[in-house]
Formats: sequence, structure tokens, C-alpha cells
Amino acid sequence: MNGTKKITEGIYWIGGSDRRLERFENLFPIPEGVSYNSYFIDDEKTAIFDTADISVSDQFMENVMACLDGKKLDYLVVLHMEPDHCSLISALVGVFPDVTVVGNAKTFTIMEQFFPEAKGFNKLEVKEGDTLSTGAHNFKFITAPMVHWPEVLMAYDEKTKALFSADAFGTFGALDGRIFADEYDYEKDFLDSSRRYYANIVGKYGMQVQAVLKKAAGLDIQMLLSLHGPVWRKDIAWLLEKYQKWSTYEPETDDVLLVYGSLYGHTKSAADAVASMLCEKSDKKVKVCDVSGTDVSYLIGEVWRCKKIVLMCPTYNNGIYPPMESFLHDMAALGVQNRIFALAQNGTWAPVTVKLMTEKLSLLKNVTIIEESLTIKSAVHKTDTESLEIFADAIARA
Repeated sequence: MNGTKKITEGIYWIGGSDRRLERFENLFPIPEGVSYNSYFIDDEKTAIFDTADISVSDQFMENVMACLDGKKLDYLVVLHMEPDHCSLISALVGVFPDVTVVGNAKTFTIMEQFFPEAKGFNKLEVKEGDTLSTGAHNFKFITAPMVHWPEVLMAYDEKTKALFSADAFGTFGALDGRIFADEYDYEKDFLDSSRRYYANIVGKYGMQVQAVLKKAAGLDIQMLLSLHGPVWRKDIAWLLEKYQKWSTYEPETDDVLLVYGSLYGHTKSAADAVASMLCEKSDKKVKVCDVSGTDVSYLIGEVWRCKKIVLMCPTYNNGIYPPMESFLHDMAALGVQNRIFALAQNGTWAPVTVKLMTEKLSLLKNVTIIEESLTIKSAVHKTDTESLEIFADAIARA
């Protein structure tokens, strides 16, 4: 069944949604599914911007044939060579062997690594500022290296003022029969997924995202066409403001994220007590997560949202509780900055996790570690109330 959607005059969405995939990149849980966006240009010359993942191949090829309706395919423009977008390149060229494949030098290097037969493709190499005309539409290419692969291109259509933005401005989440962001309650339906997508996949490349945002600021952008998620045609400034915060590692809110690890429930009891006290001492919202039961990608998404991060965990084998250590590793790998941390530990005979977590967090840029820490010996008792209060006070004041 034809699953195309008209975006604007001469531009059609020809992608597909996957609601069966459990983990994106075999890492990140996506219970909300994911869309793979591809775009067809119906003009004097026809063009497709990126293919799609192999999981939606049948729908994609059916959409291509419906849009072409017997016409030849002139161009295949490859903005991004990650497999969830490039998997069907060889299959598409196999059906349309005379098509001209458009990309930059790095695009074709990577393409031949995935598809050795690409050496024989008809190719048009482009670089920053080059333009591809299909007739009424003129696409100006913008390089976006490391957002989030080195070959990434974006393309600005001078006719419709649409920016084809590769993975930038994308989100997890399948499309439910609607193609435009304003057809959804985006904050409810997509914002958390969009933040989690950005933080985990693009998060460490904030400097490169900033460079692209500066380029975008010089364009009159009326539409954003990402390779994942809905198309933006309204309130684009709202989304760009989110990306400005995320890419400069500025907290989105003043809320508190409290992440605990607990073997037998004692550290959890302390975490619940601290969370309750924080709610009494401050009007800021507190989000409490079990580091063992919450996928780290969700924790990273919350780190990008919240200003204050409270970490509470037991000592384990004279080290940091392993799930908490993995969380700390991800924060370092993704370059978390500009946050306030508060640390608490539990230990029956030799609690050391405050010291060890401090050492790891000290490697991050521009973070504050609250001097007042909390130590629990085995279990929380009434006699610990004062220590819990002092710890919560320090977090609330920070």
C-alpha cells in the first residue's frame, strides 16, 4: 500500500516506521518505535534524499515506485551514510542503474566500504556551497561534519526554504499517520524522546552542532526535514532553542535528578528520604531513578534536562557499584558539562564511593561537586535523620 505523504509542492515523504525494533543501534530501547525518513523530489528531474533502513525496505520501494509513476530516477542524494539510512542504496541503484548518486568525498569513501559495487556508480561529488538543481528546486549543500558522522551533509532548498538536516533535529518515535510536528502534542509525544536521542547519539558533539546552528542562523528556514521523526513547519525557533541549550550543555530545567544504586534496599530508603526532603525544601521537581533498573540512555536524557544530579550508591568490591560506574562512564564519554553534583555512599565496613565518584566527576568540564556528602553505614535509621537533612539542605541551596 502506497505510504507517501505530501510535505509541500514537489516534496514527498517516502519513508517508513518500525514499531518492532527493540533497540536502536542495538543499544537504546525504543518502545515508542522509530521512523526512517526519506524524501522524494518531483520536478523536471527527480531526486531521492537518502534511502531507509532495511526493516522498512518493502514499504520504501513501494513508495518510490508510486512517486515515480513510471518516470526515471535522476538523482539519489546521500546526506548520511549510517546504515539506518543507507541500507537500500545498492538495491535502489540496482533498480535504477543510470541514477546519479550525489555525495561528498567522504560519503563515497564510506559508501564503498559498505558497498564495494559503489565504485561503479554514476557519481556527482559536491562540497560546501555547491548547488544541485532539479528544475524549480535548487539545493545548496552545507557540510555538517561529526553531526554525528564525518561525511554528513545538509541541503537547503532555495524554493521551499526547507532544510534537509540529516540526523540533526531527529527523534526516536514512530509516526502515527501524521507527518508534521504541529499535528502532535510534541512536548508530550516526542520531547523526552528527542532529548534522549540527542543526548545519547549527538551529545558529545556539541561544538560541531554549534557550528551547524551558526550556519543555519544565516538561512531563512521554513521547514526542517530530519531523517527521524516528524517534519517541522511551525515553531521552528522553539526546537532550535532546545538545540542551543543541549549543544552548549546548558541545563534545560533547574530540576533535580536523583540516581541511586541499591543492593538490598537500604540505599534506596536513603534516596527516597532525601527526595522527600528536597521536595519540602525546594519548589524544584525531583526525578528519582534506580540505576540498575533504568536504561542508561534514559538517565543520560535526564542529565541533559536537569541542573542538579544526586548520585547515591554502595561500595561494591572496594569500588563503585557497577551500574553506577557505567553511568559515570557514559557521562564522561558524552562530555557532560555545567552540572551540580551531590554524592552519597553506603558501606558496611569501608565506604569509598564518594571519593571514587569525585575522582571520575572531576574529569568533567565545569562541574560543581557539593562539598557536603552523605555516608550511610549499612542501613538508614532515625539517628541518620540529621545527616539526611544536612545533605538535602546542601543540595537545595546549591
